[in-house]
Amino acid sequence: MNALSGISITCFSASYAIVLVLELSRLWFRSGVRGMLLLAFAALGLFTHTVYLVNEAARSTASAPLSSWRDWYIVAAWVLAAVYVYLAAAHPRQSLGVFLLPLVIALIVTAHFLADRTPFPQSDALRVWATVHGMALLLGTVVVSLGFAAGVMYLVQDRRLRLKRPLSGRFRLPSLEWLDRINGRALVVSALLLSVGVLSGVVLNTLNHRRDTNIAFPWTDPVVWTSGLLLLWLVAVSIFGAVYKPARVGRKVAYLTLGSFAFLIMVLAVLLFAPSGHGGKPGSNHGGGRGADSSAEGIRR
Repeated sequence: MNALSGISITCFSASYAIVLVLELSRLWFRSGVRGMLLLAFAALGLFTHTVYLVNEAARSTASAPLSSWRDWYIVAAWVLAAVYVYLAAAHPRQSLGVFLLPLVIALIVTAHFLADRTPFPQSDALRVWATVHGMALLLGTVVVSLGFAAGVMYLVQDRRLRLKRPLSGRFRLPSLEWLDRINGRALVVSALLLSVGVLSGVVLNTLNHRRDTNIAFPWTDPVVWTSGLLLLWLVAVSIFGAVYKPARVGRKVAYLTLGSFAFLIMVLAVLLFAPSGHGGKPGSNHGGGRGADSSAEGIRR
């Protein structure tokens, strides 16, 4: 167990990077052992990733691994990696990792170099709402990312078909029908999850305002209104797809999933770089003029 306690971000990041290289190698040559190597390194990466999260949770005084935005990104990367491992095992001849693994690595890099490590402020009375809020936003982000990857794959596959390029080469993708279903479901599921996440966040913040605590965020916080914009977009495209049948299939739904991912990137950029109380730039103020000292005091409480 002592050996496992020394696992770092480098361990699983390196495994995912090797898997990505193996996936890209499909473009240049065939190999009989590549599939086994790919699954072995992917499983190793997921295993060490899991052990890392368990170790972090054990070391933390918080009750859940999602105790900071850094952990949030690492868990999001874990969920995407787990989805990739499942899909790679179920569809070993398809080049899914080319689209999914860059997202996994990007989340890990963001966690290591950009995300705030400060634990989320929690109390016993608000822990349930905080857990629902964090998990719903986490899963919603993962589903939007999966929809983006499926949308890109759909457009690539659609272009290959329109140009009448052979589909039996070394670079294989799922059928347009399968990708179409994933795109449509990703829009609906992400809208539901982010609705739960945003609404639970509203309840959580309202309770904090009523208690007049230092951890209540102003409603004008950049992350609050950009998250609201993302939710409005997802709800609008879901309703549009339900009313207008052609929007549910083909390139239209692929473009909608790409648009959803663009909104998500905007929210994450605001979270990382804007002066937001949600853990943006170091030293950013909590609502109004309250600074980092009051935030730390709120966390200790």
